[in-house]
Amino acid sequence: MDKQKQKIGPDYQKIYSDIINKKYPDKKDVCEYLLEKQHLSVLEVIELNQRIFGSTKKCSQKYRSYTESDILQMLDYQRKNQLNNTELAQYFSLSRNSVTKWKRQFPNVNLNT
Repeated sequence: MDKQKQKIGPDYQKIYSDIINKKYPDKKDVCEYLLEKQHLSVLEVIELNQRIFGSTKKCSQKYRSYTESDILQMLDYQRKNQLNNTELAQYFSLSRNSVTKWKRQFPNVNLNT
């Protein structure tokens, strides 16, 4: 039997393509380059959401989940832009406690490369 890898999580390309085609066709050009990618990271999904709906500061963070690669990307963003935990948490609408927990889990990200 051939075992195929099942995609875990939602298909963001399809979801956002449908939203743009049905409700916001005028924003198709702005988001096209992101929707053509094969895999969207959390940072790209957040960027798409901001481009389509505007600011996301009021949305609930209760059901957000991040993969290890997404967390490492955010911590790398923090290092590159020299942000403290509070600034990173505000930028991505996270809890400061989540950022601290991630930094303990992945201490190698803090290395200057």
